Amino acid sequence: MSKYVAFNNDTALSYVQELGQFFPADAVLSCYEFGDGNLNLVFRIQDANEQRSIILKQALPYARCVGESWPLTLDRARIEASVLQKHGAVCPELTAKVLHHNSELAVTILEDLGHMAILRGELNQGNTFKHLGTHVGTYLANTSFFHSDFYLPAADKKSLVQEFTNPELCAITEDLFFDDPYRDHERNNYPVALEEQVSLLRENKTLLINVAKLKSKFYSSPQTLLHGDVHTGSLFVSAQETKFIDPEFGFFGPIGFDLGSFIGNLLLNYCAQNGRIIETPKRRDVHSYLLSTISTCLQTFEQHWLTLAKTDTRDLALQAPGYVEQFLQEVLQDAMGYCGTELIRRTIGLAHVADIDGIEDEAKRLAVQKQTLLLGEQLILNSKSCRSTDDFYQLIISFAH
Repeated sequence: MSKYVAFNNDTALSYVQELGQFFPADAVLSCYEFGDGNLNLVFRIQDANEQRSIILKQALPYARCVGESWPLTLDRARIEASVLQKHGAVCPELTAKVLHHNSELAVTILEDLGHMAILRGELNQGNTFKHLGTHVGTYLANTSFFHSDFYLPAADKKSLVQEFTNPELCAITEDLFFDDPYRDHERNNYPVALEEQVSLLRENKTLLINVAKLKSKFYSSPQTLLHGDVHTGSLFVSAQETKFIDPEFGFFGPIGFDLGSFIGNLLLNYCAQNGRIIETPKRRDVHSYLLSTISTCLQTFEQHWLTLAKTDTRDLALQAPGYVEQFLQEVLQDAMGYCGTELIRRTIGLAHVADIDGIEDEAKRLAVQKQTLLLGEQLILNSKSCRSTDDFYQLIISFAH
């Protein structure tokens, strides 16, 4: 089977059986499709005794959430598998393992993480994970440092930048993060009651200039191999484990983008809990956990990056005393800006989050949406005033409360 065709349960199962490398020849296998994402088909194949299972993921040639009117390249499946392999090589304990890939069919077979849960759903239920901040900070530090100019020889990095050029999916990010929310566009989606606040946001010239700078950096700063879509739906978690999945938006871009996207999603959940949790003590506990996780993530990322730079920087010029500290300060400033764009685009753009949309009370949901818009705007406007992780944390909590 080599020519592309979209799988169903039967054809996915047949493909795995033809490979013959994951199950015994006499295993009684079952297959079902369970993906609920916007872009792909996802199947679980398991034996009758449920002693072993794998995940088969296949890219569709269009955006599933829109339909065939929004075509997409199948090459994103290659990019996703390759990012997982590259990131897994430097951070294996936190990256989903690729077992097989077929670029012609846009198929990737992955380890089954069914014993874990998607972070977004768990946070929406008020569940907490004590290692999350440390794990995410470590992953983002490792994957960004070892694919940066600090570590890679220049020729190797330039070659990888070409290999991971991802124009179609980057265009989606560029539109949804930096363009659509700041102008009238048919893809935007928000209640009429937000119109006044949205109009003021779009008339804020200083904000628009800052967003333009963030977009320009996204265009022109191939600092590292990004995951490209770090949100709480792209993380599996358990009490002890964290695993990153779904990096099909991966490309070489600004280091702060992944960090800012993750923090933005924790802040979306922080605001959403105001409309989700009725009991004040419980809501305070969850708020405290989310803010603590953000602080831990920022500190872990910065400290781990500084350690790696001290011990593993290969480029002689980049070893100049004090340079890495200045570099990271700019990365963190970028992260706060990208965090703000995530908050805004998830509130009024095309792709919302269940954290907010799942709030049944319309008045409470609207209050949360107003809060996320204000928080996003202030993070973008004030990010450059921060000089340390403590500054960034104080900036967050000053507008989050």
